[in-house]
Amino acid sequence: MAEKSDAKHCKKCERHLPSAAFARDKNRRDGLQVYCRECVAKYGAAHYRRRREAIGKTVREKVDVPDGHKRCPQCEAVKPHSEWERNKTSSDGWASYCRACRAERNRVSYFKRKYGLTEVERDALIASQRGVCCICLSAPAAHVDHCHETGRVRGVLCFSCNAALGQFKDQPEVIRRAAAYVEGNAWKPTLVAPGVYQLPS
Repeated sequence: MAEKSDAKHCKKCERHLPSAAFARDKNRRDGLQVYCRECVAKYGAAHYRRRREAIGKTVREKVDVPDGHKRCPQCEAVKPHSEWERNKTSSDGWASYCRACRAERNRVSYFKRKYGLTEVERDALIASQRGVCCICLSAPAAHVDHCHETGRVRGVLCFSCNAALGQFKDQPEVIRRAAAYVEGNAWKPTLVAPGVYQLPS
């Protein structure tokens, strides 16, 4: 009799199951849900999917993930834990995104934070330069250049040209003297006082 009193009938699958197979529901007389846990998981998910699709929302397909692996919500790939960063604050102890996607998200966030550019805007800027550095006109445009005083983005340069501007401290008069020097017109400064030089006009 004890076994019978502990059993409950599931109205969905029509099976008699132990009470442990039913989730709690304090609004029911016996304190248990009408459907067993298995049926709730199976048919509840289908009902949820129908409701989401009815309002135009997509529902992610459930993917079996083997032990020692995790699914990345961005690239949707199942990868081993070696492809993830540790995160003590998350429920499973791993970061939300795999290393590759995390790096990409950080890069996009960096451009937005530092230059106010989205990835689409940066790509459009590179396309407007036909993909090449707008100083040397030969190397691929890869480094966003901006004015350090105003923050205004000026263009996208190659590594060498971007580094050269940094070495010249973005000073146009220094860059002009460097161009004259390269062309063979070296400017000879005249010492007029200790540490003070006069340049030809």
